[in-house]
Amino acid sequence: MAARRPAKGAQGPKGDASGGARRPSKGAAPGRGGASPAPGARGGGRAAGPKATGAGAGRSASSGRTSPAKGSGGRTGSANVAKAPGARSSGAASTGSRGSGGRGGRTGGPRATKRPDRRGLGGDQVEGRQAVRELLLAGTRLVREIYMIDDLEPADILDDIAELAADMRIPLRHVSRRHFDVEALTESHQGVLARAAVLPEHDLDVLGRAPGAFLLVLDGITDPGNVGAILRTAECAGVTGVVLPRHRAVHVSPTVTKIAAGAIEHLPMAVVAGIPAALQRLQEFGVLTVGLDMGGDRSIFDLPIDDGRPVALVLGAEGKGLSRLVRERVDVVAQIPMAGNLNSLNVATAGAVACFEVVRQRAAAAGKESA
Repeated sequence: MAARRPAKGAQGPKGDASGGARRPSKGAAPGRGGASPAPGARGGGRAAGPKATGAGAGRSASSGRTSPAKGSGGRTGSANVAKAPGARSSGAASTGSRGSGGRGGRTGGPRATKRPDRRGLGGDQVEGRQAVRELLLAGTRLVREIYMIDDLEPADILDDIAELAADMRIPLRHVSRRHFDVEALTESHQGVLARAAVLPEHDLDVLGRAPGAFLLVLDGITDPGNVGAILRTAECAGVTGVVLPRHRAVHVSPTVTKIAAGAIEHLPMAVVAGIPAALQRLQEFGVLTVGLDMGGDRSIFDLPIDDGRPVALVLGAEGKGLSRLVRERVDVVAQIPMAGNLNSLNVATAGAVACFEVVRQRAAAAGKESA
């Protein structure tokens, strides 16, 4: 049987899925058995020309591949051809698009857990039982919600947290350990965390002008464990304010909140662009600035800090100690005498010794005055 000559100007219906043979396009070479392949097409594979032709069922007998359906997200040479019912698309869905049979939008794994905002001083996620209870007792910040693992052993402090949350109408969510671990940012959370407003930043001038100011200045300390321990000691020693650099130092992270055990709720903190300039400003207010360094000229126990003069203790970074500019700026560089084989203390321990030496001298001076 001779091949049919295509009608001049005739064109097969676009995307015909009726099961009948399509009429070949103008200029196509006639083939046997009716339907003719598109120019340049191989045995029923992908069409290289503007339209894919072949059996109307949409699946080639030789390769089983079809052109992707219009709107399915696949790419074609120049025009899209509708996919026959039941046929698989050979094209790959474009990233972020929504195809006719696939999922659009985000791909590539589970949804990331939302983390707290880290702008400013921090302190917006509080972890640990004592830290959360102190957050509620202080009542100085908005608390948005509290999470608690639902199978914790009974404890009085947990009952306190639950009662305080109920009184303050703060949502308390009892969740599984697995859920809690997703929300927590530390490993020592004790099964309790709270989300609150960030800690407010205080003005350096206000801290420096306060009568009897007792300040602690942290010069580039990067270990959150040390910062948390220093803040807890500072609050217990009656420190009236803490000064932190804005850059190259840790602020109030969840680890700091846990180790500080609630001290952050009672310590005014200022964040400054540079420690040397901040020290100069404090000196203008009559504050005695004392840097702690193992190479100091005087012992911390010999400093005249019992006269009621405002004082600021400056603690340097782990390992490096005080930076050069800070060392040059402070009024006095003092050291803690060592009696053993080691030549230095951890910065948090050194800070504790120095803070309570200020407490001791001021208490002794107050005792003399009262006598």
